[in-house]
Amino acid sequence: MTETRFSAFDHHCMARALRLAERGAYTTRPNPMVGCVITQGGETVGEGWHQKAGEPHAEVFALQAAGERAKGATAYVTLEPCAHTGRTGPCAEALVEAGVARVVAAMRDPFAQVDGAGFDRLREAGIIVQSGLMEAQARRLNRGFLSRVERGRPWMRVKLATSLDGRTAMANGDSKWISGEASRRDVMRWRARAGAILTGAGTGLAGGPSLTVRFGDDTAFEPPLRVVLDPGPAPVARGNGRRGEAPPLYAPTADAKPPRGTNVQRMVAPATGSNFDLKVVLELLAERGINEVHAEAGATLAGAFIAAGLADEVLLYVAPVLLGDQARPLFGGLGIQAMADRLKLEIVDSRMIGEDHRLLLQPAR
Repeated sequence: MTETRFSAFDHHCMARALRLAERGAYTTRPNPMVGCVITQGGETVGEGWHQKAGEPHAEVFALQAAGERAKGATAYVTLEPCAHTGRTGPCAEALVEAGVARVVAAMRDPFAQVDGAGFDRLREAGIIVQSGLMEAQARRLNRGFLSRVERGRPWMRVKLATSLDGRTAMANGDSKWISGEASRRDVMRWRARAGAILTGAGTGLAGGPSLTVRFGDDTAFEPPLRVVLDPGPAPVARGNGRRGEAPPLYAPTADAKPPRGTNVQRMVAPATGSNFDLKVVLELLAERGINEVHAEAGATLAGAFIAAGLADEVLLYVAPVLLGDQARPLFGGLGIQAMADRLKLEIVDSRMIGEDHRLLLQPAR
């Protein structure tokens, strides 16, 4: 099989399409983020991105902008155009009807109703189809959607704020505030792109986090589902997770009593004693269309996700403060006894957020 060669202009156009796709980070779920750029004779004649689930896809917006100039043009899309009718019509058919001559896609769509069918329809119509341009970047952009479709569970992110000596709260649970205001604003962006924000009963009972997105401006976003893993009803009844625009999802053990009141959804999660089967919890959330889970939890639950090999990334804010050896640690329950058993993480991104150092880490492969 001959390797496809792409020009510098191809790379430029796909990079632009990826930037456009990212504009839908807070609004497209459970759909993937998709961007489209249409060019004619080396000139961009149309652009678009998928803005909201249930509304037109990126290709439709780009074709509308291009108008008659789409005929004979090249369309750059970050994901294979769909070939089925859902809440919107098939994008592959729209490209065929517009008369484009070439389609360059970053990657194939593994979703069962697409998965090559879009490319097949384009080729049947005589359109040149090429894929694989900047695929790694496209996969990174839609890691949540791809995780749900390919692995049957959402992408799992564990967020923590720590002191320089690796502590997340005082011995009494007080953690406000380790990180600075800039970091707390930054966290809202990560919450907003998640389909669900998850915490544990202990953290909810201690009065933190509200599990809501608060931008303080007119930024559009879909409120994430708020999930509380809880072996008993008290934390849900009294914690901050009850506040917000949508009822929280209360995930108790099977024998726990349901919480009082109606402002709570319920999802029974299998457990042994008070230890939840976290893999099944994630699978149940995937069935609800959740692409990304953003966990803000204490050391026990954070450590449990790490120990189970379910944490796909760790979002860590390191503040220039010391809390001392009586304060609570980052992770609990890892059971590491020997240096040879240490868990290695790779730094994916590192930057300063105000006075704090933000690290994005993934388990070493």
